[in-house]
Amino acid sequence: MKYTEITINTAKKLLPIRTIDSHKGTYGKVLNIAGCFGYQGAAYLSSVSALKVGAGLVTLATTKQVINNLAGNCPWVTFLPLKDSMGEHIATDAFKDLTTKISNYDVVSIGSGLSVTQDTKDFVSDVIAYLNKSDTKSVIDADAINILAQSDLTVLPNNSVITPHPMELSRLIKIPLDEIQSDRIKYAKFTAKKYGCTVILKGNKTIVYTNNDKVFVNTSGNSALAKAGSGDVLTGIISGLIAQGLSTQDASILGVYLHGLCGEYASKDLTEYSVLATDQINYISTAIKKLLEA
Repeated sequence: MKYTEITINTAKKLLPIRTIDSHKGTYGKVLNIAGCFGYQGAAYLSSVSALKVGAGLVTLATTKQVINNLAGNCPWVTFLPLKDSMGEHIATDAFKDLTTKISNYDVVSIGSGLSVTQDTKDFVSDVIAYLNKSDTKSVIDADAINILAQSDLTVLPNNSVITPHPMELSRLIKIPLDEIQSDRIKYAKFTAKKYGCTVILKGNKTIVYTNNDKVFVNTSGNSALAKAGSGDVLTGIISGLIAQGLSTQDASILGVYLHGLCGEYASKDLTEYSVLATDQINYISTAIKKLLEA
């Protein structure tokens, strides 16, 4: 199948423009629904990376416990407490806390460190049902994908991106992992057609298969990205780019390339062994500077 390589020139053309006459509203608002007991780091990474890539405002919707643990270390993020179950994860009826607020955001990201329980399954179903009836763009990742894999949902919002790694995709479409890895483009296409959304199949030479039947293969990145939390950073980068006005397709293409550059530049200083997800965030500015200078 024919595909387009994502190169530095491709990415540079997609970089959102910053203007002098602007304010935080100019660059969009992200609602990040993420985190639970034991996985507050995922909520931090996906929130801060959205700001670091240029979003004007990021609100983290999560449990009070996660907020209490993060607030002191995350002063740039605003918080929206959601009803929780036993203090550990978002409760079944927590969507009530969002109904009057979700429409105020340009993009909703959901799934990072969310957990897979009956409560979160019900909650994610409510969020997706809302998004299916709205124009709000969305990035669906991690546990939200795992929840989809256990549900009967076959249609996702038109303006949505899902970001599975190969094992998550295997769970989602019920195809063995080795078969997916043998023809990654084929199964990214299958998923995009099945769910009607843009699919980012992560891994070496990450694939972006769009909901208008175009396929792109990334050329940046290295083994520094093979580390816990990398996917959360990518989710934040993509949601932050969407908030600034990019389409889900363009944000996905630019996002995977930028994220790959973060790994490349971080590893020059830290080696491919020692790059953490927080280091990837710290090198977002270096990656953007590289595009600006290209």
